[in-house]
Amino acid sequence: MNWTEILGFVSGAVCVWLAVRQNIWNFPVGMAKNVFFFILFIGSGLYADAWLQVLYLVLGGLGWYWWLRGGQDRSHLVVRRTPAWAWPAIGVAVAGGAWAIWALLSVHTDSTVPWGDATTTALSLGAQVMLNRKWIGNWLLWICADAIYIGLYAYKGLYLTAGLYGLFLAMCFVGVAQWRATLREESATARTEREKVAA
Repeated sequence: MNWTEILGFVSGAVCVWLAVRQNIWNFPVGMAKNVFFFILFIGSGLYADAWLQVLYLVLGGLGWYWWLRGGQDRSHLVVRRTPAWAWPAIGVAVAGGAWAIWALLSVHTDSTVPWGDATTTALSLGAQVMLNRKWIGNWLLWICADAIYIGLYAYKGLYLTAGLYGLFLAMCFVGVAQWRATLREESATARTEREKVAA
């Protein structure tokens, strides 16, 4: 355990808690977490996870903008169901991404966990894109990724980080419940507005 793992733990826990609460500050806090984890993962030989943090910085900036201006008439985004077309598209992207990352890690690095590293990286990228669009299905991908991450980090001796991902896993279930409640409230509000216009 070192200072980067501790700072990554704290900023990561705050980031996910803010995302569950749909608070826009999850993005800058998450970007700080990315810096800490990049340093940690490079030192631990988790190369795909390390470079994933760089992609997260870019996606975090994009998500920050989308949450503020990505809605109708450049308004803030609201929670939505994942579009039907998105599931197969993300499934293909995750499977293809995992295979491509595995191939790179197997040939060009000394990674001892190329499949685990590649799979979690691809799942996390898919989940982050969905989170950026406020699609409720993002939590399902995070649940899959976090479950694998726990074993992966424990295997690499990063026990604090494995514990953090256990916390993330629990928070994902809270996120699903809270976002579903928000979706129901927003649907009821929209229905009421339509009824007023019709009247």
